[in-house]
Amino acid sequence: MKILVCIKQVPDMESRFKPAADGLWFEETDLAWRMNEYDEYAVEQAVQLKEQLGSEPELTILSIGPDRVVEAIKKALAMGADKAAHIQDSASHHKDPWQIASIIAAYAKDNGFDLILTGMQSQDRGSAQVGVLVAELLGLSCATTLIGFSYDDGIVSAKRELEGGLKGLVTLQLPALVTCQLGLNVPRYPTLPNIMKAKKKEIQAIPVATLLSEQASAPTTGFYPPARKGGGIVLEGDVADLAQKLVAILKEKTTVVR
Repeated sequence: MKILVCIKQVPDMESRFKPAADGLWFEETDLAWRMNEYDEYAVEQAVQLKEQLGSEPELTILSIGPDRVVEAIKKALAMGADKAAHIQDSASHHKDPWQIASIIAAYAKDNGFDLILTGMQSQDRGSAQVGVLVAELLGLSCATTLIGFSYDDGIVSAKRELEGGLKGLVTLQLPALVTCQLGLNVPRYPTLPNIMKAKKKEIQAIPVATLLSEQASAPTTGFYPPARKGGGIVLEGDVADLAQKLVAILKEKTTVVR
């Protein structure tokens, strides 16, 4: 069995974001970076499947981006993946979901992967489109928003989270693609010995131009923070006076008090 897990490096969500000068993405200076949270669930599930099946599966990690994404790749290798492909692209943040999916599909189509796992969505763009687009381009069965996974004799049983707290169970014949989310598993922390082993694992560098042939279908035309709203009012003084001031403000500016 050959397994592919697609991961993305994203900014730490605790970072302070501001639009870049071109107005098409955020300014990357001084940001901290990490593996996309949903992709960590995908890596963990793939490693668990590899452990279940023994030495049979070959687990490959794929990531698109500039040189810094190698750090996220190394973490996935330290979690238990066998090798990786780094699609070198310094402008990956300007690619729309269609182009990203096309790059992944172009890499995967000639490698005979039996199972592809992705995160449900990325934490920075949040389109939740890439996984399903890859499945469509490759003609694979697809299940999204997985919170449960099991495998037996070429069949994946996938538990999906639906709206309103409902759950759905689907089965997929390999080859297939699934997207993973919170609740599927608890991603492991790479141990020091595995971190050291990861340094010796193969990371194939592939220029994006060799895989990308598609134009953007939904290019980003603007990127901006929400418009500022009016500031609040701070009332100070005696409690009795504050109550009167508050009632007066409510009468003047709202319909709460008439």
